[in-house]
Amino acid sequence: MDKRAQIKQRLKQFKSLTKEQKFKEFQFCLLTPQSNAQRCWQAVEEISKIKNPTEKQISEILSTKTRFHNTKAKRIIRAKVTFNNVWPKIRAGGWAPSKIIDLRSHLAKQVNGYGLKETSHFLRNIGLSNNQIAILDRHILRNLKEEKIKSPKHYLKIEQKFLSIAKSKKIPADELDLLWWSQENGEIFK
Repeated sequence: MDKRAQIKQRLKQFKSLTKEQKFKEFQFCLLTPQSNAQRCWQAVEEISKIKNPTEKQISEILSTKTRFHNTKAKRIIRAKVTFNNVWPKIRAGGWAPSKIIDLRSHLAKQVNGYGLKETSHFLRNIGLSNNQIAILDRHILRNLKEEKIKSPKHYLKIEQKFLSIAKSKKIPADELDLLWWSQENGEIFK
């Protein structure tokens, strides 16, 4: 299977996740800031094997896998309540492409630990981004030859640049993101 087919398959998988799997993606995106994605996913998998984990247990798991493990452990403890609070909006489904930005703004305000990037990542990983938003992670910024994001307004400006490039290349934004990720990391991941 060629890389494009693998990317399309991965994006299709995101659209068919159960609520439990979406919750794992929710936690994953709480952990990824300034941390290795693969190790964050390993942490989510380890945490999910513990029934009612304590903050201490979570912090111990995160201590070898993420930066800011104590802060992130607190967020993971609150994640179930937070996820259940935002779930009705997510579950509503049928999000028109023009409304994805509104959904992202709502989640970014409601979820402690989510900014525009993390919320975009979560929405893409549960199949709701509709190629309307971008995860402006390091791999995207390097390909765009951009420095760090300075503000939410700057994020939106760079996001439009990325979406315009995707459109000019005739590659859906979600596919271009995974393509650039895989070119840097050697795999199609999340």
